[in-house]
Amino acid sequence: MKVSRYLARVKSFKTNNPTAANYAIDGILVFGAVNLAASNNNLFAQRLGAGDFHLAMIQFLPHMLNLFLLIPAGLFADSLANKGRMLSGALVAAAVFFLAGGLAGFTAVEPLFLFLAFLALANASIMLYNISWQGYFPEVVEDGRRNSVLTLRARMGILVSLVIPLVSGGVLTMIPSERGKIFAHQFLYGVVAAFLLVNAVHLQKIKAVNPAHPKKIRLEEIKKAGSRLLNNKKFKIFAGVALFFHMTWHIDWTLYFIGQANYLNMNEFQLGLAAVGSTAAQFATLRFWSKRNQRYGPEKPLTFGILGLTLNPIVMIVATSLPIFIGPTAFLVMHTISMLTFATIGLNLFQCLMPVLDEEYRSFSISVYTCLTTLSNAVMPVVGVAIYRGLGGGLDGLRMVFTIVFVLRIIAAGLWWLRAKRNCNATVTPL
Repeated sequence: MKVSRYLARVKSFKTNNPTAANYAIDGILVFGAVNLAASNNNLFAQRLGAGDFHLAMIQFLPHMLNLFLLIPAGLFADSLANKGRMLSGALVAAAVFFLAGGLAGFTAVEPLFLFLAFLALANASIMLYNISWQGYFPEVVEDGRRNSVLTLRARMGILVSLVIPLVSGGVLTMIPSERGKIFAHQFLYGVVAAFLLVNAVHLQKIKAVNPAHPKKIRLEEIKKAGSRLLNNKKFKIFAGVALFFHMTWHIDWTLYFIGQANYLNMNEFQLGLAAVGSTAAQFATLRFWSKRNQRYGPEKPLTFGILGLTLNPIVMIVATSLPIFIGPTAFLVMHTISMLTFATIGLNLFQCLMPVLDEEYRSFSISVYTCLTTLSNAVMPVVGVAIYRGLGGGLDGLRMVFTIVFVLRIIAAGLWWLRAKRNCNATVTPL
């Protein structure tokens, strides 16, 4: 690559907007923490004795806990004059619970169940952070700059996510003993906690420029918020289409790991390479999709993101049909290619949600929507594993499930395209 092209890429990260810069740092720390935890959760659980059912519980338990917290959290966030305090508090709680989950490996009695319990609490805290973050963001960044601020945050977060799975996977692969690998996992959970604590302090720099009027938590306000939401036709259509998409997306999350670990026999380093390939594809295409958003709005480009996810089940079917000596390599290449449109999911879906929210009860509306997607995230991985086990629990059953997933995702992409065709958003202005 020419020096001038390299310098141009480095320069593209610069911004004169201090709010964008602060959100970029937030992205680095949160993406780094969440990706480091995600790259360890399944492997650490397996080393503590987890089977297929326990792996499904890694998704199920945190999201079932979230379902009890989401609506109260949304109401509480709407009652705050300063949502920044809820942001920082949620991150501190998540740091404590991730650290406690890592330390669970030291206990002699039921370490796996302790880990699953603390992981559920940690993920619930991250959910509280997300609810307050999404409700606070429109108060900080005006409409015309949201796409560019989110793009910079995502780019910086994806950049750090390129390194983390590769480093953590490489470290775990080099350690020969199982006890040593467990110690390494515990150290990495300590790093996760450190990232979150630093961000809890950093977020105090981000201030609202158009703060929402705080609402008192009382029965009349709850009834009014619910009534407004039920009469919000745009929100209901968005939530219905988005929920079906999330159900088709979440159903194979545990099965994807089972396919990689049990049938492709991928080690920690190869699992890290898969994560890096996915992240690299997003990093390489993020600016492309951001420009499409500026030109067409976020709705239509998101259709391509959903279509791209239809390739994931095909990748797993093809890779597990190849000889084992070539299967993992073929999987890594095809999986990376299949993720070239994935950046639109994180970048566009939130932008599509904001215009359909009730401005007076924004956090409450976000909580209800998140409650629906959380229910999907809790139940659908378990459903996927149950179908797989019902089909025999072998390689043929795995391929049959992924064939079903492929068909469902085609339908989800079609539904989103129909909605996008009717509800194309206005073009946003660059930073």
